[in-house]
Amino acid sequence: MGENLWRTLTLAQFSPRLWGQGSYLHRLVGVAGAWTPASRLWPWTEALSALLLALIFALAPFTSTTMLGALMALCGAFWLLLTLGDRSGWGLTPMHLLIFLYWLVSALATGLSPVKLAAAGGLAKLTVNLFVFLLAARALRSRLWLNRLVTLILLIGFWVSCYGIKQQFDGVEQLATWNDPASEMAGATRVFSYLGNPNLLAAYILPMLALSLAAVFVWRAWLPKLLALSMVFAHLACLYFTQSRGGWIGAVGLLFVLLLLSYLWWKPYLSPFWQTWLLPGALGLIAAAFILGFLFVAPLRLRILSIFAGRGDSSNNFRINVWEGVKSMIRDRPILGIGPGNSAFNKIYPLYMRPKYSALSAYSIYLEILVETGAVGFATMAWLMVVTFSWGIKLTQNLRNRLDRQGLWLLGALGGIAGLLTHGFVDTVWYRPPISSLWWFLMALVASQIAEALSRQEELVE
Repeated sequence: MGENLWRTLTLAQFSPRLWGQGSYLHRLVGVAGAWTPASRLWPWTEALSALLLALIFALAPFTSTTMLGALMALCGAFWLLLTLGDRSGWGLTPMHLLIFLYWLVSALATGLSPVKLAAAGGLAKLTVNLFVFLLAARALRSRLWLNRLVTLILLIGFWVSCYGIKQQFDGVEQLATWNDPASEMAGATRVFSYLGNPNLLAAYILPMLALSLAAVFVWRAWLPKLLALSMVFAHLACLYFTQSRGGWIGAVGLLFVLLLLSYLWWKPYLSPFWQTWLLPGALGLIAAAFILGFLFVAPLRLRILSIFAGRGDSSNNFRINVWEGVKSMIRDRPILGIGPGNSAFNKIYPLYMRPKYSALSAYSIYLEILVETGAVGFATMAWLMVVTFSWGIKLTQNLRNRLDRQGLWLLGALGGIAGLLTHGFVDTVWYRPPISSLWWFLMALVASQIAEALSRQEELVE
């Protein structure tokens, strides 16, 4: 009974072929496929998709939101062209269905929003971000472009982290009051690299850290492995220099999930002794390193202690007051919320805010989802996460059994998703284009591997 319920919840029996046969919308796939055999452009569509995605990730830390939005919209147009010309029609996954369901809930929340015009702008932003997911989920099914895109993203992230480290040693003017003025850390430098905010930089680093750790094992030659290790150390150093407590918490979640998944990956190749003691030993070493850092690195100790200072820390106090106002918003519109986007939030929040505590967001992705799309949207997003990790872990084990190192990219993507979800408890940097594009890239990486596995199953059935 319990197992059947879990399989139903995780859509474990999903079949693209059966879904396509019963879906009227799916019949549009390949409707324009007659022109593709004669098209000189069609053989290059994978490369063009990867190039378009590469532009987004190469420019994301350095360019304006408007430019990124235009490129994301172009992703949507190109994905639609490819879908209408796709004769196979494969590529649909349970993740696609749930993401589409979340979009529908967001559209319904927009239609019922008290600030419909503002919410419509938020829906448009969500839509263009989902275009990145759709095109990337298609492009990443190619191993060649998966490896090339991940390599490009890691190189860009390496540059961003190195520049952040340079800011730490050269000194950089603080663009805002990021530290509690009453604390011992009031005058400390917090680096922000090209992203303009240390918390935003910390969120940007988390996916880079996860994929860099995966690259250490995926890349075969020693020189690339040394490059990957250099990336790992640079990201860890830059993350520390951001002094972002949310980023540090996110890193703990990321490393914990990666450690568990890595243990599952290598467990069959370990002796009985190491199968029993490797995981506790690794957790013990990490705990020991944390304790030593806490005892002997004063800035780290002060920032960690400030997490537990409650309203005694100005940043904590600000967030608590914002959360109180946000909870009142949720209570008034609990089912479908106020509609998506920061513009809708900015119009409604002033009616609930505590005096002197204005905010641009809920400072928690979980509260933000509840505010924007209510309990229905929150349940849909939670369902999506359950399906993503369930399918991702199952595929990781399948790829391990086939001795396929590409499974380590999947492992890194799941770790990066876990890191951003953990950071999201105390911040909404998830909604900024440099981060949202990476979030949907990680989700697309998982979806692309699910699509490949489902395609193989369909070929065996046929």
